[in-house]
Amino acid sequence: MTENSTLVHATDAKANSSQLLGAEPPNWNSIEAAYVTVPPQLIDSNTLRLELSHGVCFLQIHNDGVRLFSEYQRPYDYGLLVSNIQPHALKLSGDENTTTVSTNELLVELQHSPFAFVITDLSSKKVISQSPTDGHFVRRHRVPPLCKVDNGWLMSLDLKSNEPVYGLGEKWGALNKRGQIIRSYNSDALGVNAELSYKNTPFCWSPEGWGFLAHTPAIVTHSVGHPYWSQRSYCCLIEDDVLDVFLFIKPKQKSNNVGLDIIKALGDLTGRAPMPPIWSGGVILSKAYYQNPEEILAVAKDVRAKKMPCDTITIDGRAWQDTATRFAFEWDKTRWPDPKAVLDELKTLGFKICVWEYPLISLEHEWFEMFAKKGWLLKDKRTGEAYQYSWDQQAFGAVLTALPKSGIVDFTHPQAYAFWRDAHKALFDIGVDMIKADFGEQLEDDNMFAANGESGLALHNVYAHLYNRCVFEAAQRYSANGPFLFSRASWIGCQRFNSQWGGDPQADWEGMIGNIRGGLSWGLSGAPFYATDVGGFYKDTRDDTLYVRWAQAAVFSAHYRLHGIGSREPWSYSVEAEQAVMSALRLRYQLQTYLQKTMKEASDQGWPVQRPMVLAFPHEKQAWAFENQFMFGADIFVAPCFNPSGWVEYYLPEGEWVRLNLNDQHSEREFRVGGCVYSEELLINQMAVFIRKGTALPINKAVETTTDLNVDEHGKIVAELIWQA
Repeated sequence: MTENSTLVHATDAKANSSQLLGAEPPNWNSIEAAYVTVPPQLIDSNTLRLELSHGVCFLQIHNDGVRLFSEYQRPYDYGLLVSNIQPHALKLSGDENTTTVSTNELLVELQHSPFAFVITDLSSKKVISQSPTDGHFVRRHRVPPLCKVDNGWLMSLDLKSNEPVYGLGEKWGALNKRGQIIRSYNSDALGVNAELSYKNTPFCWSPEGWGFLAHTPAIVTHSVGHPYWSQRSYCCLIEDDVLDVFLFIKPKQKSNNVGLDIIKALGDLTGRAPMPPIWSGGVILSKAYYQNPEEILAVAKDVRAKKMPCDTITIDGRAWQDTATRFAFEWDKTRWPDPKAVLDELKTLGFKICVWEYPLISLEHEWFEMFAKKGWLLKDKRTGEAYQYSWDQQAFGAVLTALPKSGIVDFTHPQAYAFWRDAHKALFDIGVDMIKADFGEQLEDDNMFAANGESGLALHNVYAHLYNRCVFEAAQRYSANGPFLFSRASWIGCQRFNSQWGGDPQADWEGMIGNIRGGLSWGLSGAPFYATDVGGFYKDTRDDTLYVRWAQAAVFSAHYRLHGIGSREPWSYSVEAEQAVMSALRLRYQLQTYLQKTMKEASDQGWPVQRPMVLAFPHEKQAWAFENQFMFGADIFVAPCFNPSGWVEYYLPEGEWVRLNLNDQHSEREFRVGGCVYSEELLINQMAVFIRKGTALPINKAVETTTDLNVDEHGKIVAELIWQA
């Protein structure tokens, strides 16, 4: 037998998926590469049937690239995609070793044994391929182009030397994922230190002109040029019997901005973030946690007395729920005998109200028995009864007291979904404006199963999508001031439920860096709206400088939340810190017209509000290496300060730049020439923020809430001034 025979494959041995995830390099010789068993044929004008050694698959070409999917598809649809692609008519040719399908735009050449493809854009000659040259004496391909392992599919793509790859969700490390192994597995990460993260998506892209999406609810592992797998390949292990992958093709020879074009194509397929209400762009004040109505009202009155700009105040989990019996949409009667009266007073003070929730029900609440009887909770495979989730007690302390054993709401059950959605109505009716949807990562045990028959691990990632969608639909139905949702866990398509916050960072400098970088990575993954926990979540460090620098950086994000263990009001720090942060908050409100314009662009196109250098300056490669700086929209350059001494180093892209300082006179403005690296020591009230020379920046008056801004008849904020850079 020869390697070119359509009946020959590398080996008959099958690999266990766990072998691919350990500390040792996989034994590729033990893995069976897929091969074509029967010459491919068109089953209609636009679909190619591929009979492979691992099952039948189909291939289609559409406006944005190529789709490859298995014949077997799960019987239920989680709604991760919002549009059905329109495949193009195909032209077919081939011989016993290769098959070619093409449209007027793309040509896909399929190798039969082992199965592999090369995609060529006919106008630019751009090629995306499956490791056509990474071979040796034993096999044509060192890494299998496509194969089946014990519990999923493995697929690989060729990478050029030094080719960067971006995306793959909210990750705290380098934005360029080259050389990393990334696990698309939602986790209660307990910080921003490791590969674990709350928001994951099996989507990545390269500035060379391709993007990749694994359409799956399952766990996905990505080896992005990692040397244990292959330093010259992107390898993707999809732990799913179903194969459904999209390759987006946007050749850089034809595109002015490859990254933005691929992210836009992703949004066409998985949906866009709805435009948030204007008030959500203001400051959200929070802490873990205000212990009773008296404390929260005292803080609210202080905010107004001190003229702190602020739109929303958050009543966190332990603040309004009885922790022992949560969650059941009810106020702790021992502390909140009349919640509406308190919310009415907060409304009188000009606040929107945010409340916390999570999708678990304590065994100590009567709802647990009711939900269990109705089949509305995930079930235990061993007993058939409602699964009882136990929390890791190591995560709790004096402030974050231990949580009760709980059942997990089953959002695959239509009645449970509808009940949970509609239970929000009472909250919105008494004055709640937004929900902070926490957790959603707790399906860690495969000894549970859902109403649709899926196991816990199979539902693990997609559970966040179902949960967020349910709560967002509640806000759409019942919120009087426009739907806005803050969620922590996310999966494919969760940008449709408009905004996310970045989990629980440590209250230190690395926590700040990781939290901001996680947001930038999430934006590179197709989700445009993000907020950090200003000041850090874990520990009440009272670090004045850290608090100030974090507050300054957050001015230039989609949403702004002061949150953590301990007070985050500016006056709870030093006088100097208070003055610097109050100045930053005023600037946030002065930029509201610009923010709304940027959000509208993000909602329409999918482009993030905070744009890393690779997105903002696709033709200036030297800028890409500076991953801790970003553009806030199209015009404002931001280099956050991550150094307690005030030193900051940044690369200003080419052109002429003006430091943003709304209080300076034109003759006093500081100009900088781009294309250079700068290092400077900032005073506590200074920021390394620049506007390209010649830009007309709309400026609003300094106000305390967004309701004080001028709004035209179309509901758009009207700027009072133009700051001409």
